Amino acid sequence: MTKIMHAIALMLLIVVISSCSPDKEKVDLIIHNATIYTVSSGFDIVQAMAVKDGKFVAAGTDSNILSKYEASETLDMGRKTIYPGFIDAHAHFYRYGLGLHVADLLGAESEEELVDRVVTHRGANPEVAWILGRGWDQNLWPEKEFPTKTKLDSLFPNTPVLLTRIDGHAALANQKALEMGGISAKTQILGGKVILKEGKPTGVLIDNAIKMVSDKIPDAGIEESRSALIAAQENCFSVGLTTVADAGLDKKIIDLMSEMHKDNTLKMRIYAMVNPSKENMEHYFKTGPYQDEQMTIKSFKIYGDGALGSRGAALLQPYHDAKTDYGFLLNTQEAFDELAQKMYQNGFQMNTHCIGDSANRTLLNIYAKHLKGKNDLRWRIEHAQVVSIDDMPKFASFSIIPSVQPTHATSDMYWAGQRLGPFRIKTAYAYKDLLDQNGMLALGSDFPVEHINPLNGFHSAVVRKDAKNWPDQGFQPENKITREHALKGMTIWAAYANFEEKLKGSIEAGKLADFVVLEKDIMTAKENELRNVKVSATFIGGKKVF
Repeated sequence: MTKIMHAIALMLLIVVISSCSPDKEKVDLIIHNATIYTVSSGFDIVQAMAVKDGKFVAAGTDSNILSKYEASETLDMGRKTIYPGFIDAHAHFYRYGLGLHVADLLGAESEEELVDRVVTHRGANPEVAWILGRGWDQNLWPEKEFPTKTKLDSLFPNTPVLLTRIDGHAALANQKALEMGGISAKTQILGGKVILKEGKPTGVLIDNAIKMVSDKIPDAGIEESRSALIAAQENCFSVGLTTVADAGLDKKIIDLMSEMHKDNTLKMRIYAMVNPSKENMEHYFKTGPYQDEQMTIKSFKIYGDGALGSRGAALLQPYHDAKTDYGFLLNTQEAFDELAQKMYQNGFQMNTHCIGDSANRTLLNIYAKHLKGKNDLRWRIEHAQVVSIDDMPKFASFSIIPSVQPTHATSDMYWAGQRLGPFRIKTAYAYKDLLDQNGMLALGSDFPVEHINPLNGFHSAVVRKDAKNWPDQGFQPENKITREHALKGMTIWAAYANFEEKLKGSIEAGKLADFVVLEKDIMTAKENELRNVKVSATFIGGKKVF
């Protein structure tokens, strides 16, 4: 049947149905002539759906929906594909927004290029008190060595400079910034390190040492924070995100998000992981967990260790390329245990960043002590990046959710083997192994560490290749997951990990009408096309936001 004949037949069907059904239920929106992945328990695929008051009313066949409902707006999708709104289970939404206004160092291929980009940024922003940048990665450089502050000191002797590594767990500061942070060659700090060369600071700071400098940077003003959130929202809508888990927020920013939700300037739904500061814990332990249709506040974000790229990840055995270096935990085991007790007693999720196998073992054992077996508390290990074979079963035994970021595997695969060696690398980025024993994965991106596009993560999860579709067979292909599992990981499983599965994550009656329309079907598209599939439209509460 030609497209014209199909259209005529459909119009006649609508006319007949309309004339025979005078008592149709009125709704706000009908979507039809689509391929709709509901991600329901049966993973049903339907053609049409109805929306009223911001929620799904029904999903089914074209004839079923068009015969039962009458809408003020009816959209023929021309067989385009629709999915539940994508959920990023681990990101830094607010920080990403702020970072849109600092020097972009992503992809810099040398220390010289890093400096050139900083100079260009300074020329465009001569009035700012601090020169800030983000995204450098020494593993992309020929020598793969950390940069030094030498050139920054000569170019900016009187202006503090702080340039954060791509993972956020290392930074380069110039001498002015080190002086403002009170850092010298004698500085010692728990969970951090000042890198020295010939007994003098190179300017590179690892993990907790960064905070000594970053604490001196003036906080963003309210208008700057608002602008950052709006800019982040616009970019995220363009890639189909409707909910983000923002990992590590203070009450001040959570309150601002709530205000912007109320005045409808912020439409992005937020799962807020709270920073475990004394002030934040005092407030939220007193008020208790909170959830409405726009925000969930039920968890605290804890940092167990650093990152593999900066050798801050805590390992059980030394780094393969640094035989005396084990990395380190960012706090004492006693402090982590005390935090776990507080989370348990006050009814909050504990979501802990764990990269190295030592950090994963330490926190899994602490979780086990407090959770005591199967439960519905949904404590999470964020990243679960290197997990010993002996520790893998603890996720299932204590109902712990692995919250992983598939693009980390395909970003790190070029050098991760150098850090871990040929045997231990097989226990890293083991998403299929985690899924098999746990039955669930929450998928995210960790943006701005990675790109905001969730389809990059979908591609990495199911193909285990980079943007150029390398390597041919995929990186550790035994840990690929299926497309259905990857879609669940960025919809219903992510919602479950957020205690939001009754609100979102699937296209079912009563749930929030958040959905995304794609130009191609990622469930059937060729592997090498997945990262390039475009978003046609993004809807939140049945309203188009992109």
